[in-house]
Parts: sequence; structure tokens; C-alpha cells
Amino acid sequence: MVRLDISGLPVLPSAAAAVFYDLWMNRIAEVVDPPRNGEVAERSDDGGVETSPQAKVATASSRPLRPSGAPPRSGEDLTLVFPPADHAHTGWRLAAIQTLAREAAPQRINAIASFDPVAISAALAYLEFAEGLTGQYLQLDSAGAGAVLDPAP
Repeated sequence: MVRLDISGLPVLPSAAAAVFYDLWMNRIAEVVDPPRNGEVAERSDDGGVETSPQAKVATASSRPLRPSGAPPRSGEDLTLVFPPADHAHTGWRLAAIQTLAREAAPQRINAIASFDPVAISAALAYLEFAEGLTGQYLQLDSAGAGAVLDPAP
């Protein structure tokens, strides 16, 4: 499972959603739809990721180049880790995760919200073995050891 920590989101929900889609969707796409054999991920001038044919033919033993800072593995299940936010952010976060999960099936995509490293570790361990659990946004109790306060249906 790949963990992607989401950061840099504004306080205003509509602005946070815009920043998430603008800045984070390319990183998510690298995990969900990795470059295929014969393609290389390249950074565009605006910081996005594009794929283009490699100059050399890739062999079965070679792997496409990955941009620096990209998740080390791709094509795997993904868990996004958001910072906690008030209830006004729940709607856009849940909609984004559910849409991503539908588009990425059979890969699983889930999200959690917490700053508590113990709670995050417990949720990640649970999600690792919860086969079939996808499209969920779990808001964790930052004071507890992984207790789920409000799992989204």
C-alpha cells in the first residue's frame, strides 16, 4: 500500500478542494495509473506530470524512469493522509475519494484524516488487510490510538 500525505490545503473548503485537484491529482495519478513500459514520467513546465515515449525501447528487465519525489511503488492500493479539518471539508474529501476509488478499481483508494502518528499507523495497518474496503474517508481521533470517530459510509 502506498501512503501519500496531503498538505498545503487552505482553510476555506472550496479553496482546499481546488488546491487538492490542482496540486495533488498528478501525484495520485502516478500511483493509480503508472507510466507503462515504454513511457517515462516527465515534469512539465507547470510542475505537472506528463508521459512520453522513451527514446530507447524498454526491455522487460528495465523499468520506466520515475520523477524525483514520486511514490516508490505504483499500481498499488493507495491511502491518502489528510490533516484534520472541520466538518465543512468532509463533503469534498469524501466525494474525491469515492470518485477516485471507482475510477481506480480494482485498486483500493481510501483516505484518513489525523495528525496522530499512532492513529495513522493503526488505520494504515487496518486498511492494509481490509480487502474490499475502498472509497472511505476515515476521520481519526487524534487523542486516541486509532479510534475512528466518523467513518464515511
